[in-house]
Amino acid sequence: MWQRSFLAAFLLWFLSSRWAPAAEAAPATCSGIVRMKGRAEAISIIDFGGVGDGKTLNTWAFRKAIYRIQHLRKRGGTLLYVPQGVWLTGSFNLTSHMTLFLAKGAVIRATQDTMGWPLIDPLPSYGRGRELPGGRYVSLIHGGGVRDVIITGENGTIDGQGDVWWNMWRQRSLRFTRPNLVEFVHSRDIIISNVVLLDSPFWNIHPVYCSNVVVRFVTILAPRDSPNTDGIDPDSSSEVCIEDCFISTGDDLVAVKSGWDEYGIAYGRPSSEITVRRITGSSPFAGIAVGSETSGGVKNILVEHITLFDVGIGVHVKTNAGRGGYIKNVTISDVSVSGARKGLRIAGDVGDHPDDGYDPAAVPAVDGVTIRNVWGEKILQPGSIEGIKNAPFTRVCLSNVKLFGEGPGEVPWKCGAVTGAALGVQPGPCPDLTATADAMGFCSGAF
Repeated sequence: MWQRSFLAAFLLWFLSSRWAPAAEAAPATCSGIVRMKGRAEAISIIDFGGVGDGKTLNTWAFRKAIYRIQHLRKRGGTLLYVPQGVWLTGSFNLTSHMTLFLAKGAVIRATQDTMGWPLIDPLPSYGRGRELPGGRYVSLIHGGGVRDVIITGENGTIDGQGDVWWNMWRQRSLRFTRPNLVEFVHSRDIIISNVVLLDSPFWNIHPVYCSNVVVRFVTILAPRDSPNTDGIDPDSSSEVCIEDCFISTGDDLVAVKSGWDEYGIAYGRPSSEITVRRITGSSPFAGIAVGSETSGGVKNILVEHITLFDVGIGVHVKTNAGRGGYIKNVTISDVSVSGARKGLRIAGDVGDHPDDGYDPAAVPAVDGVTIRNVWGEKILQPGSIEGIKNAPFTRVCLSNVKLFGEGPGEVPWKCGAVTGAALGVQPGPCPDLTATADAMGFCSGAF
């Protein structure tokens, strides 16, 4: 009994010492966004029949423990402790006012029995599963309509065992869209920290229709050839802070989204007030992406202090005709890229469509994109900025952007349907980025 009392007291101190009350001003770190409390009580997955031998299926143990937390309704919430061991499980849902705590050496491992994996409805801003029509498989760890939830620990691991799903995708035998590893929907006050995410079947962390979300000190790993294993995708969400993470996956490391074509336009929930800082990683696709699903709108995005190596594209702002929506007030600064197919790309012809119901005349507005203090080496092509005919990208500002290849000659930029300004760009910037009075006025802050 005294061991459990000591455990509860220690974990209460551990949590309360790391999440101080939020400041009113914009935070210097993510800790300023979400107000969290220490937990009043701690229970262990072992108390509900959990067995961490890597063979016993613990789905019901997790579900029973969380059902118990839901009905305890303790002042300050409850912590579910997962000790060292390998805890094989199917999907389970979190509840409000709880912490899922993974001890050192703890592994929550997804079962590879996909036949009984639960299905849920498609997201309304997508109209269907992202990969296939119809519903989608629920994430391994799912939170719907919850608040005040923490996933943390001593760098324990959440292992999606995604190779079985990747092979189904490659063999075109999937019936529905693959599950994410961790997803929160219509939720707020969420922290994910000090855990390792491994081999997700699809996207790793997906907060959608959420607010006040913090992801920090997280490691996300998947093979470079694993399909669509995006790292962190804030989607139609606001007040999101992502910082101090290492990500190496098979797709975009961080991608800001807000719905897909006519469904995203109809749902109309933007992504806004999102900060991404101090991310290190590698990917065959983009290091930092805004898009391509941006039909609900994306605004007020700050990305800074990013270190990338061996990436397809360093920074990628992407949309498409038929998307509608907008991308505006995006600032990306202090980016280092070592090895890339393309340093920067801002493009209006990226991504597919959910069905034939989209409106080709629904062109997105891209306005107010500032990219400054970028250093790149071993860059095959410095960049391209290509807007949409009759809907040019406007007020695009480049400042102190140096992208060097390995050969003696300079590879030129590719540009079209864009206006803006550039200063201190090497190789020489697009002639389209002429210093018009309007562009210079807007870009003066970048210069």
